[in-house]
Amino acid sequence: MTEIYFLIVAFLLLLAVFDLFVGVSNDAVNFLNSAIGAKVAKYRTVLIVASVGVLIGAVMSAGMMDVARHGIMRPENYTFQEVMTIFLAVMVTDVIILDVFNTLGMPTSTTVSLVFELLGGTFILAMLKMHADPSLTIYDLLNSDKALSVIIAIFVSVAIAFFFGIIVQWISRLIFTFNYKKHLRYTIAIFGGIAFTTLTYFILIKGIGKSPYIAETARTWIEENTSMLMIITLIASTILMEIIHLLRINVFKLIVLLGTFALAMAFAGNDLVNFIGVPLAGLDSLNDFLANGHGNYDSFMMDSLMTSAKSPLLYLLIAGIIMIIAMATSKKAQNVVKTSVDLSRQDEGDEMFGSSRVARSMVRATQDIGETVSKIIPAKAIKWIDSRFNKEEVILAQGAAFDEVRAAVNLVLAALLIVVGTNYKLPLSTTYVTFMVAMGSSLADRAWSRESAVFRVTGVISVIGGWFVTAGVAFAVCAIVCALMHFGGFIVMIAFMCLDIYLLWRSNRNYAKKVKEEKKDDVFQLMMRTKDKEIVWDLLSKHVARTQSFVTRFALEQYNRIVEGISNESLRELRHCGSALKEEQSQLKKFRRKELLAMRRIPGDIAIERNTWFHLGANSNQQFIYCLKRMLDPIKEHVDNNFNPLPKVYLNELESVRRKISELMNHTEQMISTNRYDLYQETLAIAEELKEELSAMRKNVIDHMYQDNSTNLKVSLLYLNILQESQEFVSIMRHQLRAARKFLEERQ
Repeated sequence: MTEIYFLIVAFLLLLAVFDLFVGVSNDAVNFLNSAIGAKVAKYRTVLIVASVGVLIGAVMSAGMMDVARHGIMRPENYTFQEVMTIFLAVMVTDVIILDVFNTLGMPTSTTVSLVFELLGGTFILAMLKMHADPSLTIYDLLNSDKALSVIIAIFVSVAIAFFFGIIVQWISRLIFTFNYKKHLRYTIAIFGGIAFTTLTYFILIKGIGKSPYIAETARTWIEENTSMLMIITLIASTILMEIIHLLRINVFKLIVLLGTFALAMAFAGNDLVNFIGVPLAGLDSLNDFLANGHGNYDSFMMDSLMTSAKSPLLYLLIAGIIMIIAMATSKKAQNVVKTSVDLSRQDEGDEMFGSSRVARSMVRATQDIGETVSKIIPAKAIKWIDSRFNKEEVILAQGAAFDEVRAAVNLVLAALLIVVGTNYKLPLSTTYVTFMVAMGSSLADRAWSRESAVFRVTGVISVIGGWFVTAGVAFAVCAIVCALMHFGGFIVMIAFMCLDIYLLWRSNRNYAKKVKEEKKDDVFQLMMRTKDKEIVWDLLSKHVARTQSFVTRFALEQYNRIVEGISNESLRELRHCGSALKEEQSQLKKFRRKELLAMRRIPGDIAIERNTWFHLGANSNQQFIYCLKRMLDPIKEHVDNNFNPLPKVYLNELESVRRKISELMNHTEQMISTNRYDLYQETLAIAEELKEELSAMRKNVIDHMYQDNSTNLKVSLLYLNILQESQEFVSIMRHQLRAARKFLEERQ
């Protein structure tokens, strides 16, 4: 029996490594995006700074492990078997939730998932134990006060981070303006001194100062002289920042890099409990059971978990190294343009989220409130404030999403809030705090214009909604998994282990596929990074040509698939075609939005001249999909119901039409992809002839239906629809070819 628990602990430790990789891959953007979003240094430099912070934070994180040990449950009233069931259920559920949320593309949080998984697993076992032993109460089994404080801290941090993000950034922008390099003579020293002192206080004194590896005498001296140390640090750092500025060194870059270090340290110290806290608690439980349990796994109580964690330094170092490796090698971590950057970007770009009714109502209400307030504030004050927020003067590095002032505020403020939570042993969500600070600062910076506000608000609502969904799903799923393991025993436990292994394999495969898809749109990323309108036009031409060329090939492939599906009565082939059309329709909507954004960035005369042809081409792309779906749906219904197949004569005619359409579409695709239209008129003439031929074929079928009453009406009507949509398909091809030629032709 003991061997099973060795297997469980080994599996927990294996999942800990997985959690470290996945967690860092998903969350590294929280402390990397400000530095890289503002382009303050090379990625390698930022990564080195963050890695040092992660390593130090990991070593100093031992105190946070107590959340997993006795922060939620009261282990003295649980047996070894029950505790191990809870721990295994938590880790198994964590993998399931990560997989489901990643598959759905919904945002999640490792902190919230861990806390609510612990709460769900503990709660369900508490209910079962209370049912079996009425003398037990919920307070004997669940650390409700601590659990409530943890939950409140997590969700209150959302409002606090957003509020302070707005206030601090608004004041900072009022002081520095968007043309901040003109206003640094005296203000930068004060700003830098306050930022440096704040970070130093929480990193050195509240962080390292409370480390178990610091001598007691040194810790006592630091606590007794904190005020003096802070005054000295403020004065010294203010003078130092002024000297650095006079030496023409960018103080904001130093602050951003220091803030990156602080936030990385806070991330490791605060979020490490999410990754290894439960597995290490399981390991300690097993060691205690082996030493004192005498084989009584169902009666040995886990009083030992009431003591504070004494995680070996080696384990913490290994965890820190794994996190650094994940940051340096993970494709997810290297893709720094994440949700928070996109939603806080200073200018417009590819909006990840659509428009929602709630967002539209909120934006409209905020505009009404703004207009009311503007009537109260004196006109001169409004004019002066507007002059300080003149976005036309914004200083952005090439390809940057926002400037160095906002990056500094984001990092300093987020690091401050997170380290406060860490030192009070409240597992604030790094994702929540950094995201909401970034949203608050971008709102204060007027980054949410009327053109983008609805999309940005929709995004924020979606992300926050995803967090709340995470909490509820984590609680419910872990409770169910824990109950199943409790009643099903080792067989169910092993089954869930196998399920997790399968989900890990599937997630890696799906992510590799997703990365491959994202690489297809590298041209758009270049368009959004460059400021040269002529370069944007050249890139847009390539993007449009590539999109239309791909759609032409795709439409032909699906047309052939539909014809083969009806010819061979292959329902499987027709269903695959339906899925492909649905996915492509979604992709085309995204491409059209991206290309519209780029149209606004090209020279004005070209935009006016080519606007009609751009929309005609984009409409033709969509019309291909609509035409194919109109053709597919009745065919799929016909085959699915096993109705009579098309007669041989119809199939032969259809095969001839298919060959001619394939030849036309291949010529069209070749012309669009190469931007050479030597056969343009000839192709249009052939297409017109084919349309007339299809029209004649339809007339023949109708005449035959009138003359022969024995004709199968369903089959004939289906064939008529195929011919009608094939004719429309050729018409769309002609429109697309014309639009592509006019849009992509050389400028005079």
